[in-house]
Amino acid sequence: VAVALRLLGGGLAFAAEWGLYNVITGKVVRVADGDTITVLDSFNTQHKIRLNRIDAPEKGQAFGQVSRKYLAGMVTNGTVKVEWEKKDKYGRVLGIVYSSDGRETNLEMLKTGLAWHYKHFDQTESYSQAEKDARTKKVGLWVDNSPIEPWNWRKNKRGK
Repeated sequence: VAVALRLLGGGLAFAAEWGLYNVITGKVVRVADGDTITVLDSFNTQHKIRLNRIDAPEKGQAFGQVSRKYLAGMVTNGTVKVEWEKKDKYGRVLGIVYSSDGRETNLEMLKTGLAWHYKHFDQTESYSQAEKDARTKKVGLWVDNSPIEPWNWRKNKRGK
């Protein structure tokens, strides 16, 4: 059994209503920014996790450090659970992260106004609504009149 689990990268495959997904559980050992963490599983394997469905401000961008610190506060105490289906082109696990108290951290980042819903890749209604509510309440990055989306900020940085 341990060999089978090892082959799955320290995770288990489960059937869910929407299909087959993998689960990684472990301790967060690094929070790179508001949408990227590293999880250490029980096999001492590190998994770089990209929070799926959202895009948070980059480190050098307005609200980048606030976003990173808020995510760190949610995930650094206790064990997190990551549900995922695939990896991105950089080899990062694209996952939905649940904090030790059961909160869906990806969604929480939207509710607090510290990330954008990545609508280009995802159409989840609860995520769209969470971003819309944060915008209306002008919380987090939505206090700015014209916040720059991270994907546009990255594109502008590459162009310089």
